[in-house]
Amino acid sequence: MPFCEVGKSRGEGNAMRIFYRRHGHGSNKVLLIIGLAATHDSWEPQIKGLTGTVKPNDEEEEEAPAAGGGGTDSPDEEDEGIEVCCFDNRGMGRSSVPTKKSECTTTIMAKDALALLDHLGWKKAHVFGHSMGAMIACKLAAIAPERLCSLALLNATGGGFECFPKIDRQMISLTFRFLRAKTPEQRALVDLEAHYTKEYLDEYVGSCTRRKILYQEYVKAISSTGMQSNSGFEGQINACWTHKMTPKELDTIRSSGFLVSVIHGRDDIIAQLNHARRLAEKLHPAARMVELHGGHLVSHERPEEVNQALKELIKASKSKLRPEDWSYLPEEASGWLVLGMPMSPSVKSNEGASGLVAVYHLLGKVQLSFLYFIGVFLMGFQHMRNVLRIMKPVRVAASDS
Repeated sequence: MPFCEVGKSRGEGNAMRIFYRRHGHGSNKVLLIIGLAATHDSWEPQIKGLTGTVKPNDEEEEEAPAAGGGGTDSPDEEDEGIEVCCFDNRGMGRSSVPTKKSECTTTIMAKDALALLDHLGWKKAHVFGHSMGAMIACKLAAIAPERLCSLALLNATGGGFECFPKIDRQMISLTFRFLRAKTPEQRALVDLEAHYTKEYLDEYVGSCTRRKILYQEYVKAISSTGMQSNSGFEGQINACWTHKMTPKELDTIRSSGFLVSVIHGRDDIIAQLNHARRLAEKLHPAARMVELHGGHLVSHERPEEVNQALKELIKASKSKLRPEDWSYLPEEASGWLVLGMPMSPSVKSNEGASGLVAVYHLLGKVQLSFLYFIGVFLMGFQHMRNVLRIMKPVRVAASDS
């Protein structure tokens, strides 16, 4: 099994082992960074779309002698092809689980990804991240911008309070069910409702709905990898909660010369669309905003459109397209909503608009204050539960003697 050892050389205590897989062949290298509580195989639609296969390269190498050494690409095919590497973040899947929450931050996990690039011998790569993986990808781009050919951020937020989903009855129900899920079956039901739109889940594929098919697939996948450990989940939650991109880091990404795609599902109830738009605005003119119909896993719900957007990013990067030209590309015939500089009240200049700007910023502060109190309430509630659990008297059976 392919593992990369990280952490020890950076003076972080015990070494961590990061499990990874490589797919496809070619000079175009792509590093895929997955999100919270997910494993590397969540990238399967993109792996197949970019490389044409889901079979890992290490399995191909094992089969090669029996096949007489066949399957080797010609130099031309090698140059035009794509090789991807996907991996399990620390705290999930087959990778090591940190014992302390402080050992799991987006900066540390970005350094894990950088160590993996070194381990693979990849001098540069296109880096694509989803959700928490997009946060990690942003940190990687800020830490080592010279190692990136391009950057794609799928269903991204800015971390911290922006990790709070849209607060409504559905989300409160999903949150409690997620925290109480103890079996793959319970977890699968929550994951489906959180990651996909109801419209997509209710579509029929043959005689069955996608909901039924995906439920069976999710239960099988979770059963094979196992439920995420409490310490692993708490560590990754800590990484999301403490994530923040400073103006200097954003400026590094914006001015480093590589192109950026911010790809988001309009119906995402986990990572809200307005946060992604704001991130794209901060990365202007390097960033291009692509909105698609879909939920948090728009990469699964609309794989063809997402894969097309990723391929166009790779192609534009290879052709040395200027960031200004990339941001302002016209709307695609496929029906995407492609934005250059997202509309912001700050670009209005008349007197009436200045009042709207003030209201806009005021509403933003009110929203953050509301989320802050919600966060404090939830953390206090959890703390009280832990205290009551400790104080609860222990039942002792009566002695027969």
